[in-house]
Amino acid sequence: MISQHGPPGLSVALIEWLPAQRWYAGKGRQITAVEVTSSVTLLAGDPEMHHVVARVEASDSSVAHYQLLVGVRSQMPDRLDHAGIGTRKDRFIYDATQDTELTAVLLERLAGGATVKGVRFVPERPVREGTAELDTSQTSRVSSAEQSNTSLIYGEAYILKLFRRLSLGLNPDLEVHRALASVGCAYIARPLGAIEGELAGELVTYAMLQEYVANAADGWHMASTSVRDLYAEGDLHADEVGGDFAGEAHRLGVATAAVHNDLADALGSHQAGPEESRSTAQQMRDRLAAALTVVPELLPYAEGLRAAYDEVAGLTEPVHVQRVHGDFHLGQVLRSMTGWVVLDFEGEPTRPFTERRAPMSPLRDIAGMLRSFDYASRHLLADRPGETHLEYRANEWTERNRDAFCTGYAEAAGFDPRKRATLLRAFELDKAVYEVMYETRNRPSWLPIPLTAIARLAG
Repeated sequence: MISQHGPPGLSVALIEWLPAQRWYAGKGRQITAVEVTSSVTLLAGDPEMHHVVARVEASDSSVAHYQLLVGVRSQMPDRLDHAGIGTRKDRFIYDATQDTELTAVLLERLAGGATVKGVRFVPERPVREGTAELDTSQTSRVSSAEQSNTSLIYGEAYILKLFRRLSLGLNPDLEVHRALASVGCAYIARPLGAIEGELAGELVTYAMLQEYVANAADGWHMASTSVRDLYAEGDLHADEVGGDFAGEAHRLGVATAAVHNDLADALGSHQAGPEESRSTAQQMRDRLAAALTVVPELLPYAEGLRAAYDEVAGLTEPVHVQRVHGDFHLGQVLRSMTGWVVLDFEGEPTRPFTERRAPMSPLRDIAGMLRSFDYASRHLLADRPGETHLEYRANEWTERNRDAFCTGYAEAAGFDPRKRATLLRAFELDKAVYEVMYETRNRPSWLPIPLTAIARLAG
């Protein structure tokens, strides 16, 4: 099935073009149908730009909607050769995110608060109230860091995150950033604008504009560099190496607790009773059952995993729950000149918005970061299987930074997550089971990382 709505020839071209995009979520499944459900002209002429929503059906009967910015030109300059989607007669169809002449239009529309045939460019409070002014002269470049979305960086001032795979409702990333900005959270990049519309009669978020955190390093790179420094030293301990990360891990714990406190202030919290703990445990069991059908290496640990989840099901004391990050790891934080900045509150992209918005224990985020420390120390070992002496150094680095992070969190939050051992252990194991599934499907050489953690925690 092919719909010809939108620029001529677009639907046909998308069948081949979409699977090659790294943000396309249907890899490994053949596209069986493409329908352009909406196409709005944001700029007419030559070049022209269209905001497009495409409905894509795959061979497993799954259906998803994707957002595209499509450029059309009569002649393609060499700088856009890599952006081509297809051709139609004497016209070239291409990915407009790669065209700085067209992406400038997005910033102009956001600055003016325009609405174009249902596509709404919405300035956020700092722009509306005049405390921030959008400089529309900034030129964009496409970030190389994104996987499931596409981000345009305008100079050193702004970043526009385009949500490629669309879901009905307000995107949690925009929702949470708005909430945190409303209480003056110091650990986020301020939201400055959004692009919104409707899909199937419901609100949909197309994009979010934020301040760009310039001259910053991401947490994963910093932690990995620290580990490399340790491995390069023959006789020094983690606290003796010049690249020791523990101070930053401590500050990151403080920042994480502050964000959690602000989230509770902005969006509320409550005490979950035994019934909700049983529900949480059942969700963990369900994920384990699904993983066991795919990863036989998990079987020796199944009994220990279930026992850890049973402990959660048996909790009788109240558990504090609230909105959390939902997909927290070292790749979701930046170290700026002034401190840590937390990014991307979208949550796990494979889960529906209703699940991502559900109140959870903050320990889930803490467990995600603890698992990330483990990955930072051990991913380098995957390519050095013969250097078993580094195993001790990996353990030392991991424990030092896990402790530093938890200590910082405890200082700012008023409670020590390490003293909530039953829940924290279960959340770590649940995350490790997710990692086992991911590595089996994408990076089999990294499978020992989560399996080693499961053996330690569930053994």
